[in-house]
Parts: sequence; structure tokens; C-alpha cells
Amino acid sequence: MKVLLDTDIGNDIDDALTLSYLLNHPDCELLGVTTVTAAPHDRAKLASAIAYGRGIPIAAGAARPLQREPLQEPPFSRPGSWPHEDTFPNSAVNLMREAILAHPDEVTIVAIGPLTNVAQLLHEEPGLPLKSIVLMGGRYFTPGDRPEWNIHNDPEAALAVFGSSLPVRAIGLDVTRQVTMTEAAFRAHFTGILADFAEPWLQLRGGVTFHDPLAAATLFQPFCGYERGFVTVDDKGFTAFRPDPAGPHEVAVTVDGPAFLAHHLSFVA
Repeated sequence: MKVLLDTDIGNDIDDALTLSYLLNHPDCELLGVTTVTAAPHDRAKLASAIAYGRGIPIAAGAARPLQREPLQEPPFSRPGSWPHEDTFPNSAVNLMREAILAHPDEVTIVAIGPLTNVAQLLHEEPGLPLKSIVLMGGRYFTPGDRPEWNIHNDPEAALAVFGSSLPVRAIGLDVTRQVTMTEAAFRAHFTGILADFAEPWLQLRGGVTFHDPLAAATLFQPFCGYERGFVTVDDKGFTAFRPDPAGPHEVAVTVDGPAFLAHHLSFVA
């Protein structure tokens, strides 16, 4: 499975868990990592620390949403003494473009942050031979008085992605909130760089919800059940879903949380 990871790594620890998972999964060929929103260069440093020595191309992307002021804070985590790169000469959009053109109709973008980079790519290259997009974002079947964070950060970008002709799989809060770990359990399992990078998040929020790792894992195992249809996005970032068997969007409805966690933890520690 040829994958590009687009991430806002550095706040919630689940982005770092996702990157580590993709690096360690034997069926994943990670072609590159791009970072998005609020100090993307600093986020690229964090990604390079986790992927250090693996030869994975990394590029910083958009620092701001397409049309709005950014909502995201700069990253909480710091690379500290972990070896990492400091310069990233390529741009996010160019890195993605080059990888997709080198492997036409084979590459899936796993987008686990605001969709600004992906929307810019689709705007610049509307006919790009991309296989599909898998994203963590939105809420489709459960009520909530706030929009999901990734979509809320750049609704215009999300509208562009869902409005494209590409197949899109959305893993939303409906299922990700069912996959959690307490702070004590997290500390007992994770060590090294992931434990270090998680510390600011654990001090702020306590436990961990595996939003982004679940989205990535659906590439390799059928942990979720889906419904097909059409996703729309309003100007505040709220998502809505209209079922249609012929629709281009696949939205997660159910999840086998225990099976997913056992799978994920077998690759990441």
C-alpha cells in the first residue's frame, strides 16, 4: 500500500502514533510525510525525529487555512535531544505531486489534520492520478454542538476535498471516540520518543483517543463498517451525510475497537 501522510503532528499525540504505525507496518510503503497548519516547519521537525534514518521525504506545507485565520495552536511537543532534520527544501504540494505522478493510481493520501494541503494539491492538479483519500474528520451520525476539529480548522478545504471526483473515506468522531486509552495504560505501554512527545498532551488531557491511528489502520484491516453516500460541509465546519449507494464517499458507521487497539499496539510501542 503506497501512502502519503498529511498531518498536524505535535498537539494531540495521535498523529505521532499514526506515523509510527505506518513506518512499522510491513504492508505500508510510506512515500512521504507533509505537515500542515500553525508552524508546519516545527511539525516537520517532529515528523523527522520519529522517521529519523528511514529515508522518508518530509515537507512542510500550509501554515494557514485557505481563507481564514488559523485556529490551531503551534505544536506542544518539541524534538528536544532526539535526532531530527532542520531543513525541508521541498514543499508539501510538490512532494505529494511527485509521489503520485511516480506511482499513478496507486497512492492513497491519509489526511489526519486540516485539509489545506490536500485542497491546494487538488486545485493545482485537478486531474492528478490519485487512488483515494482516507481522512480523519467530521461527525456524521451522532449529535454534537461543535464541529470536528480538523474540518472546523479549514471548512473550505474540506469542501474542496469532498467536492472532488476522488474516492474519499471519512473516519469521523462517531467511531474514533469509541477507541480510547487511559493515561495510566498509555504510560504503561509507550516508551521512548512517543512517550516523550506525548507528555504535553497527557498533562493537558490525560487519556488518549485514537482518532488518527484508526483512520490509517482501515487501509489494512476491516475494523470499521461503512455507509456510502455524499458528505457536505457548511461554513462552520459541520458535516452532514446523505446515504446513496452510488455516492463517492465512504463514511465509517461502526468500529471493532478492541480488535483495532490490539492490532495498533502490536506495531507501536
